[in-house]
Amino acid sequence: MPLTPPATLPEPSPTHIHWLEAGLPCSARWRSERGSKPAQRVVLADDTTPADSAYKMSCEGTALLWRGDFQNARHLLQAMARRADQVSPRKRQKMTPPVSLLDALNQHRQSQARRARLLGMLLIEVNADYSIGLRRAPDSQAALTEAWGAPDLAGGKSVVSLRELLGIRSAHEWQRVGLEIPALGASPHNRIYPHYGVFSPVRGEYIQLLATAHIPKPPKGQQQLTAFDIGTGTGVLAAVLARRGVGHIVATDTDSRALACARANIMQLGLEQQISIVQADLFPPGLASLIVCNPPWLPLRPGSPLERAVYDEDGRMLGGFLQGLRAHLAPKGEGWLILSNLAELLGLRTRDALLAQFEHNGLRVVSRIDAKPLHPKADDASDPLHEARAKEVTSLWRLAALPVPNA
Repeated sequence: MPLTPPATLPEPSPTHIHWLEAGLPCSARWRSERGSKPAQRVVLADDTTPADSAYKMSCEGTALLWRGDFQNARHLLQAMARRADQVSPRKRQKMTPPVSLLDALNQHRQSQARRARLLGMLLIEVNADYSIGLRRAPDSQAALTEAWGAPDLAGGKSVVSLRELLGIRSAHEWQRVGLEIPALGASPHNRIYPHYGVFSPVRGEYIQLLATAHIPKPPKGQQQLTAFDIGTGTGVLAAVLARRGVGHIVATDTDSRALACARANIMQLGLEQQISIVQADLFPPGLASLIVCNPPWLPLRPGSPLERAVYDEDGRMLGGFLQGLRAHLAPKGEGWLILSNLAELLGLRTRDALLAQFEHNGLRVVSRIDAKPLHPKADDASDPLHEARAKEVTSLWRLAALPVPNA
């Protein structure tokens, strides 16, 4: 099939994508979890499309709507990825070496964003019932239902990038198989099932910190401890607290996917009598003797909605947690802040600034427990941030309210 030339079509819309097929104008709903806008130029491509041509057009901003074999589309995407990752000797000579770790981070993020944009130009059409009408296309209906919600049969077809579709399928597999969390006890009742768009607890060091820190005693006259888990995500930290004997836990989040994921995980673990899942911006009403928060570790703007679990623009969640912690702590209660020093190593925050935040919000440090990274990137010398990752330390800060002057 020859590539169809771009043509004048209706004005671009953030919700729909337009193209010509057999000389007729076509359109479909545009879906992008990354928040990418639909391409203004779309051509048809199939099994005869050379990888070099596909890559060249993606660099020029032209999207390719696939009309061939699904598995061949995957092979083409892999070929495009190899080209995106290649750096020509001439381009390498022009590249400015990073002068700092922060500079390296910015270059890395720009490179990853460019790569995602280029590879996102290979598109797949999805039917209204979430089936895919291509040869050898896998059954993706369950995965797409988890990511997009129940299909609207009257809503027509959708178009999504193949790269994003494969990510949705990968997340579906995570949700199906789950992730073993040793801190939750013996198998088979120690698995967490991340949903699409919810940060997966693959880094075990912060969970282990929570699993081993000394839990404060219940207030005098109370039989059980009340805890808050702020920004619960999958619900994994709330579940660990429950398995450690905390009697009542309120886990909060603002994201609907996270709330649904946490509820499902708490139910399958049989902990719904101990844990309540509440939609709230940080703190729920009331006081707690233990308040836990594991905010995104880097105070930078997310490049897409899916990066909000990693990047906390201007440190808003961290600042909001510290600002409201004292008012929600029961007498003699503790706030546990789980935070990596990666932001400090990258020059995004200083240790003195963090300590000043504690003091400014009427908090003192009871103690700090540290853990070295366990993830593979810490040992990957080819990672552009290896120098920082190798020195990274994740800490659990035990915080308590400072005495009120003249109280």
